Amino acid sequence: MTYCIGLCLKDGLVFLSDTRTNAGVDQIGTFRKMTLFQKSNDRFFVLMSAGNLAITQSVKEILLQGQLFKGKNLWKAKNAYEAAVVVGDAIKEVYERDHLALEKSGLEFNCNMIFGGQVKGEKPRLFSIYSAGNFIEATPETCYFQIGESKYGKPILDRVLNFTTPLNLATKCALISMDSTLKSNISVGLPLDMLVYERNSLKATKLVTLDDANPYFAMIHQLWGEKLREAFNSIAEPSWSGAHKSSDISIPAKKMGAIPIHHPPSKTRLAHSRTSTKTSKPAKKVPIKKVASLKKVK
Repeated sequence: MTYCIGLCLKDGLVFLSDTRTNAGVDQIGTFRKMTLFQKSNDRFFVLMSAGNLAITQSVKEILLQGQLFKGKNLWKAKNAYEAAVVVGDAIKEVYERDHLALEKSGLEFNCNMIFGGQVKGEKPRLFSIYSAGNFIEATPETCYFQIGESKYGKPILDRVLNFTTPLNLATKCALISMDSTLKSNISVGLPLDMLVYERNSLKATKLVTLDDANPYFAMIHQLWGEKLREAFNSIAEPSWSGAHKSSDISIPAKKMGAIPIHHPPSKTRLAHSRTSTKTSKPAKKVPIKKVASLKKVK
């Protein structure tokens, strides 16, 4: 599995990815999921991938070789949007080549990517690119993307992050998000690749690979668990007696009544239901011949 995070903020971009891939409990591999593309002082791009490793490696190789799509590649695209189109076209090419063979083997064409960076003269941009090659772009209202095992690391991003968050604070937030995922899912693992891209720098000024020996990440791992337990213990327990108004849990909801409690039917109700069932049976039809003979007797 995989977990990758991309943040698009006022001051720049943050990218973070794990390196674990596994095809089973006894077969764990380590592969980089982050790839960097730089052209002098003209452009800088980052690609992170999740999904079928054979597919994502093929897409990455097409991009690194500079294959042209309608006369464009990552080195010739006029802006980051055109560069995202090139990534989508590379995914489509791999799909055309491999999807039939994958279907025969019972496998899906599974490939998701986070792509972002900056071309000189425009702002930093971030895209989430899907298996079909189409994509969406981050906005100030939706300033981050996740791919892979995203559910464990999402709550901290939603609570802390916004477009104006400083890069250092966003870096801490991304690492806590990753640590929460590492804690809850064994298919995501160290080492981690992290890039903090400063707006208009057009180069990788803050690039690091982190493992369990990294002092800052080790501190994050230890303190986040401790602070969570402290916060948990500092919250009052529920009061069922109503003695403490701030923690009174027994106040009924305004828009819905209490859940009804059903009991087994009483013996009287059972007897009554059986009697009513018997009396409700349709009367037997009297044969026509019998009715005729009765009339004659009268």
